[in-house]
Amino acid sequence: MKRTILLFAAALAALPALAADPAPLPGCDKAIAYSESHGGVALLILEDGKLRCRSADIETPRELWSGTKSLVGLMAAAAVQDRLLTLDERASDTLAEWKNDPEKSRITLRQLLSMTGGQASTVGRPQGYLDSLNAPLSALPGSKFQYGPAPMQIFGEVMRRKLVAEGNGDNPRLYVERRILGPIGVNVGGWRNGPDGEPLMPQGLVLAAAEWAKIGEFVRLGGKQDGKPLVDAVALGELFKSSDANPAYGLTWWLPRATLATDPVTRSTDIAAHAAELPADMVVAAGAGDQRLYVIPSRRLTIVRQAKLDLAALAGGKKSDWSDWRFISMLLNQI
Repeated sequence: MKRTILLFAAALAALPALAADPAPLPGCDKAIAYSESHGGVALLILEDGKLRCRSADIETPRELWSGTKSLVGLMAAAAVQDRLLTLDERASDTLAEWKNDPEKSRITLRQLLSMTGGQASTVGRPQGYLDSLNAPLSALPGSKFQYGPAPMQIFGEVMRRKLVAEGNGDNPRLYVERRILGPIGVNVGGWRNGPDGEPLMPQGLVLAAAEWAKIGEFVRLGGKQDGKPLVDAVALGELFKSSDANPAYGLTWWLPRATLATDPVTRSTDIAAHAAELPADMVVAAGAGDQRLYVIPSRRLTIVRQAKLDLAALAGGKKSDWSDWRFISMLLNQI
């Protein structure tokens, strides 16, 4: 406990924008121990914007992997506010290649962001933007949840063309940094490009836990900065509405909802299995290796958890024994 308390003094300098509470959160040491026993390397908990629990290192930038996807949803909400798009418009309004395709022409941006556009793609192996949109469909739009990089890459191409048409450049990464990350004070550690040289939308963002927490706070506070909306409030709310194909997934954010979806990614976490026991308003950004950003507005909590990614184990199909339900329950029972 003494070590935990000493870390709070250092946190004041590391997180100047956050007000620190001198008393660590009850259960802080236990939460850190659980995380570290499952490969955790960083843990940060804010309660009502105040630092309540932290591990030793929350300043080292680390890859979020698919945690990047949830930022794409926030980018879409910002684009709604900027009148670049609507969530229910057809992607073919921007992608001329799809206009004469009887199935692809029906795909909406909402379906891309909810992984129900009909694209099948291999998790962890994103193609470039154009290769992604030229790939054949494996399901009818709206009929099936298929988690993978292709829908995010296609949305990246939609954004790229929207920006060009408006004379605002052609880089979705620069757009989201200008519209959201910069204004809320996030320092980006890096962002990998795909095989086509364009910024990866499904993965590749590199952030320290302290920086990822700022995105969580932005979401917890309803997309506002200094009391003013940076993103459209209605569009932000749409990110946390699920599809019939998978109630446990909204528009790039995971939700505590029971689901019949049987895909490996949905079944890799126990959030859906314990949906009734978790806060109904919890939303989660999740990445490979059990990278997590939990936002629980009703409990005024933002929680960041980062861990080592064992690529060999992942490639071999080894299932993680990390339990989102156990971790969150452990904390909520102490507060």
